[in-house]
Amino acid sequence: MTSPTPVPTEPAAPGAPLAPEPHDAGRRSPLVVVLAGGLSHERDVSLRSGRRVAEALRATGLEVLLHDVDADLLSFLRTTRPDVVWPLLHGASGEDGSVRDVLDMAGLPYVGTGPRASRVVWNKPISKAALLDAGLATPDYVTLPQSLFRDLGARPVLDTILRRIGLPLVVKPTEGGSALGVTVVTRAEDLPRAMVECFAYGETALVERAIDGVELAVSVIEGADGPEALPAVEIVADGGYDYAARYVAGETEFFAPARLTPEQAELVSDVAVRAHRALHLRHISRTDMILDRSGTAHVLEVNVAPGMTEMSLLPQAVAASGHELSALYRAIVDRALVAAR
Repeated sequence: MTSPTPVPTEPAAPGAPLAPEPHDAGRRSPLVVVLAGGLSHERDVSLRSGRRVAEALRATGLEVLLHDVDADLLSFLRTTRPDVVWPLLHGASGEDGSVRDVLDMAGLPYVGTGPRASRVVWNKPISKAALLDAGLATPDYVTLPQSLFRDLGARPVLDTILRRIGLPLVVKPTEGGSALGVTVVTRAEDLPRAMVECFAYGETALVERAIDGVELAVSVIEGADGPEALPAVEIVADGGYDYAARYVAGETEFFAPARLTPEQAELVSDVAVRAHRALHLRHISRTDMILDRSGTAHVLEVNVAPGMTEMSLLPQAVAASGHELSALYRAIVDRALVAAR
């Protein structure tokens, strides 16, 4: 079992802006601009991710600047003309493809998936459909907008959900991350509150069957020979893997590598790589899944901007693989630089 080691630097206070950093116009090493922050519910996670990645890249000799997503960003990018941008933005704009569209329009190379594929992954029902088309398993689900409950009445819709999906089930926003607005429902009387909490984070809910099994996260990194899965990380959270369990030390047990047989480890790695390819992802991704008792790996969702905080799953997978974190991040940047030439 491995436990995340807190980074020695102090993260910014909630909602604190990123301070501008000096830039050496006569640089010799490539300049990387790390985008962190934004205005989503996951701003603080993004700031923590950005600072950790910036620190790791600087350790490899790269010049790195951190910048928020604000009204000054485009002017800053035009002035500095970075060699590559690494968007470490979680939530809306950071993962829905919009910032990546702007980077494309500005002619700036960046780490990660392009805007079109990002939009597919950002919308969970659409990405589920793509995964099913690729022959991958994902829990049975329905997608329901909040307006439907107003038009048809909440009680009839809730009763139909229970008949169609059954219990236990999971309610989550169709867009978003970090388990915000996600509820596991085991009793029918808890379903109304779960829907209300979900709609606090979005207009449309995805309701899916809850799968019993081992919860896993498998990160994928693209190398010279194509996408390769890092060791799976097993997540054990008695109270559910919610926001606190993800980002508060001591709330969750992690096993990196996961406690799987060699055959199971190979299976979940293959599923993650297939998901990465099926969704046309680039450079880096993380696939969350549950391995059930029958040996089927059910993909829950895929992430184009995995968290990089001291509690995040990808850094744990890197440690379990034996790679050095700074060197691997540098290799990702170098791959983006080569692709831009």
